[in-house]
Amino acid sequence: MAAPPARAQDKSITVFAAASLKNAVDDANKAFTAASGIKVIVSYAATSALVKQIESGAPADVFMSADLRWMDYAAKHGLINVETRVNLLGNKLVLIAPKDSKLDAVTIGKGFDIAALAGDGRIAVADVEAVPAGRYAKAALETIGAWQKAKKKLAQADNVRAALIYVSRGETPVGIVYATDAKIDPRVKIVGTFPENSHPPIAYPVAATIAAKPGALRYLSFLRTSRAKAIFEAFGFAYLIRPVS
Repeated sequence: MAAPPARAQDKSITVFAAASLKNAVDDANKAFTAASGIKVIVSYAATSALVKQIESGAPADVFMSADLRWMDYAAKHGLINVETRVNLLGNKLVLIAPKDSKLDAVTIGKGFDIAALAGDGRIAVADVEAVPAGRYAKAALETIGAWQKAKKKLAQADNVRAALIYVSRGETPVGIVYATDAKIDPRVKIVGTFPENSHPPIAYPVAATIAAKPGALRYLSFLRTSRAKAIFEAFGFAYLIRPVS
């Protein structure tokens, strides 16, 4: 016999997560469901798009952001339960090229000219005004003095995974993504890492939404376990908190 609708609803939660989290969160969700019996429905997109969807009434129980600014926005607009908020993960910003590119071991610092490196091609990057990965990239390029030349060559994507695909398919000779994105695509290679002091610290805060179902709190508790830590670290994320179990 099928479960009554209300009861079936209690056995599932909806997570809105930044696109760069996909592979790791998919694995974490499998482990959570196996342990709890609660199904996790996930929507992956640029953090900026997810916030706007939640603000418009989308039924999310958990929000996993790729930066602090959009989580702050969610808190300011009463979209999350601020008591459940925690900065869970960290990442690195890297320069990538197709696997067969002749580019290799680029040193990124003051005076680095990414526009010249791209030659006649373009630089794949997430939207530099709205998407966290794009904003980190813009900040880094400004810090090292490469922004003015680079901005004319940008191929901006809706999210960081779309920027990854531009490089993976050879549509652009270089791109700026997270280290974890590069790790999951065998068709690209990391050719340089942006200095951590060239951009704001990359942090992934998570929180339950203001209208979250009870299962959301169990999910957030799972994300703070040693099991979840092992999953995220396997995908290259830095785990920013001490596991509670």
